[in-house]
Amino acid sequence: MDKLLITGGSRLSGEIRISGAKNAALPILCAGLLSGDEVELSNVPRLQDVSTMLKLLRQMGLGAAQDGERVVLNGSAIDKLEAPYEMVKTMRASILVLGPLLARFGEAKVSLPGGCAIGSRPVDQHIKGLQAMGAEISIEAGYIHARAKRLKGARIVTDMITVTGTENLLMAATLAEGRTSLENAAREPEVTDLANLLVKMGAKIDGIGTDRLVVEGVERLHGASHAVVADRIETGTFLCAVAAAGGDVTLRNTRGDLLDVALDKLREAGVVLTSGPDWIRVQMASRPRAVSFRTTEYPGFPTDMQAQFMAVNSIADGVSHVTETIFENRFMHVQEMNRLGAAIVIEGNTAIINGVDHLVGAPVMATDLRASASLVIAGLAAQGETLVDRIYHLDRGYDGMELKLRGVGARIERVKS
Repeated sequence: MDKLLITGGSRLSGEIRISGAKNAALPILCAGLLSGDEVELSNVPRLQDVSTMLKLLRQMGLGAAQDGERVVLNGSAIDKLEAPYEMVKTMRASILVLGPLLARFGEAKVSLPGGCAIGSRPVDQHIKGLQAMGAEISIEAGYIHARAKRLKGARIVTDMITVTGTENLLMAATLAEGRTSLENAAREPEVTDLANLLVKMGAKIDGIGTDRLVVEGVERLHGASHAVVADRIETGTFLCAVAAAGGDVTLRNTRGDLLDVALDKLREAGVVLTSGPDWIRVQMASRPRAVSFRTTEYPGFPTDMQAQFMAVNSIADGVSHVTETIFENRFMHVQEMNRLGAAIVIEGNTAIINGVDHLVGAPVMATDLRASASLVIAGLAAQGETLVDRIYHLDRGYDGMELKLRGVGARIERVKS
């Protein structure tokens, strides 16, 4: 099992190219199930989760040719309408095949999902929405069985804001008969990116980027070409790395407008930021200031940036309070960060961080994707060597993180057990 060995204390300088967004690429790959024509995708990140999704789609009969960051999908020969447990257990996003399969073929059998252990993320909103569109759904032996001759348009109001739920129902609605209104829809840029691809494929969608999506169903979707949006979480992760370690780095192939709240918090911490249409320059020459925040749905502070920002707060001047409102188990990195010398106490869904002068390297263990990133950031800022174990979590969501960091002067290497 691979580990990352980090020798802290190096300032970062240079350029990093940001990859396409994992959380946009996964639903976009599933959209290939909606058409028998070719869908050409570019800027697809080279990640373990993407590989897992492509493997799942291929075993259904979806053609998927990959060449670096380019993927060409062809849904003309899909012959298996099932997502088995063996494939789904490692990645929750596999649930996103449910809506497209049901909408195009009238049937789907999908295992209940697995994925990161950061809390309960039920699929009941997906099921509720599809039932409102006329699907007959049962859950037997850990599988969701769904059938519908043709889905019917409906008004769907989800009980909570759910990103994958919005994406699943949006894809299903594109081929439903009549009008579907998705109320309380997620507004994340990754949802918008999926909607933009669906429109290119011939879908009729109004309200893109808002919390009310209105879809007029069509008989069929055709092929299209699309570039996956830049990964705002990878962008934020590298911004936090410079904030913690210090330096001067320019991020390319990214967009600052997707991270407004996080950028404001970084400025509050003392980071100097300048940006253009597809780049952000981050400069940090001093110890960061402590910054408090609470996570919430987009456009608020993203839960996927909470752990990385906590690494910055751990060495900041002052005391900060971080409140997690999205996932109940998303403080599992705190124990490991305290092993590095951080002073963090958990009270309910709030972490109280007393900034320390410095962290000290130690062996630590990653517990989920973003926790992995936070421990890398902490290791970059720590004195001495930090060994991060179980980095397969990191490989699920970051395309060559250690290579990109090494390119800007970090002393970091992948080692085998």
